[in-house]
Amino acid sequence: MDEHIAEAIGRPDLIRVADGFVCLRFETMKVVSALAAVRHLLDTGAVRRGDTLLDSSSGIYAYALALACHRYGMRCHIVGSTTVDRTLRTQLAVLGAHVEQMPPSDDLKLDQKRRVARVHEILREHPEYFWMRQYHDDVHYLGYEAIADRVCEETGADGGLTLVGGVGSGASTGALARYCRARRPDVRLVGVQPFGSVTFGSEHVADPEIIIAGIGSSIPFANVSHTAYDTVHWLSFDTALAGSVDLLRRHALFAGLSTGAGYAAARWEHAHAPGRTTVFVAADTGHRYVDTVFARHAEAAPLESLAPRTVTSPDELALPWARMEWSGAAAPAAAGTESARASLQRT
Repeated sequence: MDEHIAEAIGRPDLIRVADGFVCLRFETMKVVSALAAVRHLLDTGAVRRGDTLLDSSSGIYAYALALACHRYGMRCHIVGSTTVDRTLRTQLAVLGAHVEQMPPSDDLKLDQKRRVARVHEILREHPEYFWMRQYHDDVHYLGYEAIADRVCEETGADGGLTLVGGVGSGASTGALARYCRARRPDVRLVGVQPFGSVTFGSEHVADPEIIIAGIGSSIPFANVSHTAYDTVHWLSFDTALAGSVDLLRRHALFAGLSTGAGYAAARWEHAHAPGRTTVFVAADTGHRYVDTVFARHAEAAPLESLAPRTVTSPDELALPWARMEWSGAAAPAAAGTESARASLQRT
């Protein structure tokens, strides 16, 4: 029996959507990393019950950290993106989290930079607060070890395993690959990115719709281990929308926009390597996207009519969908270790 709702929310489902094609479906994925991170910090004495934990979030991590703080008797302070909606703000308020939301902006890159700047201001005002650094501290990897063990056990060892999911902060897919590879050497990792993200060098390509929140970034993240990725897909909003709608229509899985992007990439990868088991990550449900994605289902292109353009360099990237064999290469200069450290320390 679970002792707190966060434990149930963080437990994923493994759903076979076709032969050798599996969805790792979460209600709210980042609860896994937030719970394990806070528990580790308490166990090691880095924080104590009653302390205030601080971080920036576009939405999912804010809810996850608020739940972890509720579970372990901590205070929670969130600098939220302009994209945080009324429903989530209300949940966070009732959970006792203090939320500062950035002013409305059409530029999510500016929104993210404003949030980071505000975090530094708060730390100067309240040096006793503990900054969780979800983008930079690999303590957020810890919660995925048990999930990786389960994926390996339930998918079997025949034919190879391909993991597909949004890159985001680097913790989820990076951790799953790290722990799965400790058990079996045949794991391939496919990262999914929006156009406009600095992480894998697509910052020069603008999506006319929106940047898909949560799987890309306008600043470098130290938690992203670029050398862990074998392949990278970049997808436009319209392509991800087609994936989300197809996933619901074909498999009755109601998941967010990043899942639609991951599903589209995973479906292509699985079709071109049918002997392997392909597991794609569904990080959250589709409720936040009812108006922006699912209400537009009539606009969705048939997913089978879409395919990525193969590129050999980020310089060749172009909408609506591109794929590159990353082959464990180092980070682009703008997203490398020094840039991430500068982002972490900027005041």
